[in-house]
Amino acid sequence: MRKRRTLRGLARWLTWGLIGAALYDQLRRPPQERTWTGRIGPIPYDFRPPSLERMRASFWNPEDARLFTPMPWGIGWSVNLAVLGEQLRPALERLRTRVRRAAPRG
Repeated sequence: MRKRRTLRGLARWLTWGLIGAALYDQLRRPPQERTWTGRIGPIPYDFRPPSLERMRASFWNPEDARLFTPMPWGIGWSVNLAVLGEQLRPALERLRTRVRRAAPRG
């Protein structure tokens, strides 16, 4: 229990540290050069107000082969549910076939 609380606290501090670094990255630039998007190391961030199009492109984009896409607002990644569904489809079909075979006939 205590270890879980410690890990949660560490994750929280890491998140706040990354947000602070992203904001520092933007605020040190002249105002006309601030985009409010970028990366802190490999981690993407986007602090622009979210749009429906960016949310759709992040959470449901069958044309993008990436499973993890940049968040439409904030820091980190989101899951492209269209790609996840395509990756899970074969496993679900195998499961459905097994259930049909195991079901009593009659």
